[in-house]
Amino acid sequence: MQPAQTSSASATPSTPTSTSLSAPVPQIEHYRRFLRERHGLVFEDYAALWGWSVTELDAFWRSIWDHFDLRSATPFERALCEERMPGAVWFRGAMLNVASQALRHVDAAEAAGHPAIVHADEAMLARGELGEMRWPELRRQVGALAASLHDLGVRRGDRVVAYLPNVPATAVAFLAVASLGAVWSVCSPDMGPVAVLDRFRQIEPKVLIAADGVRYAGQAIDRLGLLADLLGELPTVTDVVLLGNLDAHADPAPLAATTRRAHRWDALVAHARPREPDAVPFDHPLWIVYSSGTTGLPKPIVHGHGGVMLEMLKGALHNNVGASADTGDRFHWYSSTGWIMWNCQVGALMGGTTICLFDGSPAGPKEAPDWSTLWRFVALSGATFFGAGAAFYASCLKAGVEPMKHGDLSRLRAIGSTGSPLADESYDWIWANCPKPGGAPIWICIISGGTDFAGAFLTGLITEPLVRGQMQVRSLGAAVHAFGEADGQGLGRPLIDEVGELVCARPMPSMPLYFWGDQDNERYLSSYFDMYRGAAGEGIWRHGDWLRITPSGGGIIYGRSDATINRHGIRMGTAELYRAVETHPEVLDSLVVDLEYLGRPSCLLLFVQLRAGQALDAALQQRLRDSIKQALSARHVPDEIHQVEAVPRTLSGKKMELPIKKLLLGAAAELVMKRDAMANAEVVGWYQRFASERQ
Repeated sequence: MQPAQTSSASATPSTPTSTSLSAPVPQIEHYRRFLRERHGLVFEDYAALWGWSVTELDAFWRSIWDHFDLRSATPFERALCEERMPGAVWFRGAMLNVASQALRHVDAAEAAGHPAIVHADEAMLARGELGEMRWPELRRQVGALAASLHDLGVRRGDRVVAYLPNVPATAVAFLAVASLGAVWSVCSPDMGPVAVLDRFRQIEPKVLIAADGVRYAGQAIDRLGLLADLLGELPTVTDVVLLGNLDAHADPAPLAATTRRAHRWDALVAHARPREPDAVPFDHPLWIVYSSGTTGLPKPIVHGHGGVMLEMLKGALHNNVGASADTGDRFHWYSSTGWIMWNCQVGALMGGTTICLFDGSPAGPKEAPDWSTLWRFVALSGATFFGAGAAFYASCLKAGVEPMKHGDLSRLRAIGSTGSPLADESYDWIWANCPKPGGAPIWICIISGGTDFAGAFLTGLITEPLVRGQMQVRSLGAAVHAFGEADGQGLGRPLIDEVGELVCARPMPSMPLYFWGDQDNERYLSSYFDMYRGAAGEGIWRHGDWLRITPSGGGIIYGRSDATINRHGIRMGTAELYRAVETHPEVLDSLVVDLEYLGRPSCLLLFVQLRAGQALDAALQQRLRDSIKQALSARHVPDEIHQVEAVPRTLSGKKMELPIKKLLLGAAAELVMKRDAMANAEVVGWYQRFASERQ
């Protein structure tokens, strides 16, 4: 246990017994009952409910406010005061704070005996120890840190940035910053200095909160030297706060300078006069999150308090998690602090749900990979909902992991997946190897959305049929469609059972307020509103994914629309090809690039990362080609297949299709990718050499 991070930890984890959890009424049914009893609204099925939610925006979002009993310090107008996109005005006059919303659950949750946060790092997990932070201690630390930051001069609108791992202190810091009306932004300590500075320099922070280091994959990684370098490039920082994550007694003094003070974390959270959260306007900036930043400077995306609050609470209906005081739910989505899923996990506190934080590698030590790591944490923490990137489940399948042999998973009711499409084989593996609540296969909740609006466009719903390979529903309040190509006026037509561009035709409260420093909204408009317009000239959000809406109302994502395979006039997303390739047990990962040379036929290249000891011989190549031909068509069979050490991925796990395509078409690596924003930048050299040889 690290004293600076938590209030208590025990060698005997405080995991509830499996008998303490019964199957609750689905959260969506509570909401439907609310609509019926409060408003007399009855919907025969989810399709009708979704249709109402995207047609009657004002009534729908007001119903979310009322259902979750949100509170404003002042009266407000209607939910949707001015409809336009971008720039819709929501809940004009409302005054609130996400920290107040989270901390309002303290008394009820404590009375029910449920903690706010349970957590472990790699060392704790190896010892079978679970740390715990109770709700009253969360309130105390948030209020104390807020008071200390206020004493340091932090005021409404100031930017407070963090370089912190996935530990309770990071959640405390976020809520404390939000409670002051300051603006939060965080980078994960696995990000290098260039990526961090590309983000933080744009927003001119006043305070930096950072850890002395992290433990990852069995190694302790010191970050004090890097912190000194960062501070040298961030002249606006007046105060630095050091969290002793590796060494509880780490000395912050060397980080001080002539115009900068340095402080110990534990000293600031010991403030004797905790401060209550300040009420701020509905659209007051809450945090700044960033695009992946693989090319150019990352987009600094600003979201507001009210929009994030509504989206996170609405998400609880789809994820089927409730206040821990009522259901005993414990929510764990494995994430680093640099991925939007960290924000979504911490956002579960706004609904009163216990969150489960694991800080470390999902694959164990590098020298002895262990894909049972997260399953052991899920068992130890008593998580009822466990989410991770789709690649994690594929890795578990290929490593032969049998989760229920690694701990008691009887409380687990749902599996979440995002980041990329979940392969059919992963569905089967999850159903075969995870608990069967009530005797039925465990519910798999697949979501697709993004950092851009801190939410999900397509998602799950426990009351709806689950079809392998599909996301079950379009999210409530999200007017999502698949659009065909735009005509000369920017008009597109909605498609059913055909692949088109994923669009959102009407505004949502969590859409960006703006990009920080974006003159005249130029980058914002070009990022999402460059292709389609409505019949009356209104903006329509284009997300950049290929989507097919099924006749049943589900959705299938086919990959990024800017990484399309265009073979002989037939466009295809990359996801289907990956599904065909990665079913082979020899293949750990793959990347496909369609090189379209001006005046020459396209060349389709497939790169495969194989399991240790495997080689890309002629027999395997033929099996891969046959699978692609059968799953897609003969025209989508690659022209070349190459074995690689690894597939380049961003820190959030996305395959870097477009940057590698640009590299192979002749662009310099430094112009098309930011290595500090990559999870495995060391592999770029191979692709550079490959590109040079081809050219």
